[in-house]
Amino acid sequence: MRISRSTGYALLALGYIAKNQDQKIILSQTISKEYEIPLEYLLKILQQMVRAGILRSKRGPRGGFSLALTPKKITMLQIIEAVDGPMSGQHALFEAPAKGKFTNKIEAVYNKAVNQAKAVFDKTKLSDLIA
Repeated sequence: MRISRSTGYALLALGYIAKNQDQKIILSQTISKEYEIPLEYLLKILQQMVRAGILRSKRGPRGGFSLALTPKKITMLQIIEAVDGPMSGQHALFEAPAKGKFTNKIEAVYNKAVNQAKAVFDKTKLSDLIA
């Protein structure tokens, strides 16, 4: 399992916004400079967070981003899935038409690992990450 670069950037950006909530609105340019993330790339990621209901955006010269939920209500799983799509434990590792016991056992272990990772990510709140 691997967290994508986009998800890593999303985690950094949300952490920055959460740590600076007192400023109400955070400029994307500020986050881009802080973490050396290309601005256009960051904007696409932040818009994914808006569509997922994790962030709010405000347009215009005094625009920017703010959390739509408190850091205690945002899970790491929500962030990951907002960027990379659903983490699925139902992934066929082998597309062979006739699977044997061995391939079924491999898939069972893989699916168990994915489900355990999902559980850990779902329990981990943004507030835990910024504490």
